[in-house]
Amino acid sequence: MSHTAELPWPVPDERFRHWAGQFADMHDLVRDLVIPPGLPQAAESVLTTARELLRMSYYRFEFMMIGAGTSIIAVETVLTDRYGKGTLAGHLKRARADGLLTEEQYDLLDGAGRPLRNRYAHGDLTHAALSPPMAVGIVRTSITVLGELHAASGPGATPEPARAGDVQN
Repeated sequence: MSHTAELPWPVPDERFRHWAGQFADMHDLVRDLVIPPGLPQAAESVLTTARELLRMSYYRFEFMMIGAGTSIIAVETVLTDRYGKGTLAGHLKRARADGLLTEEQYDLLDGAGRPLRNRYAHGDLTHAALSPPMAVGIVRTSITVLGELHAASGPGATPEPARAGDVQN
């Protein structure tokens, strides 16, 4: 029987030294990423995971990108539920046109988040670079958008039907 060596305990990722001196500093980084109450359990779980990946990036810098990408996938799921089949780019444009996203939210989700999500979905994060403030901004925007979309789809709200011609990527 072969003996497998124990994995080492995590050590701080050297690339994080400019952003946090100790793990406790990571709490401050994500403190305002509060998941709104009442979200569907799946959305709450994904957003909590995204936030925790940001905290854990202290030990593995790539978790920063994975956390941000995970939050974009949650937005994509909600927009697909709202609009039907289609691409994330198309859903984001439509949500902006429908007034569900501000220009700033759209720019962050489409300009930074969508390319990151694409790299994440295709396993190409090895060279992705994302600063902690940018990653936090993407996750914050995802949390805000999901909270607003959930509130808009609450009792008395009419969900937007899928349009003819929407296609899956």
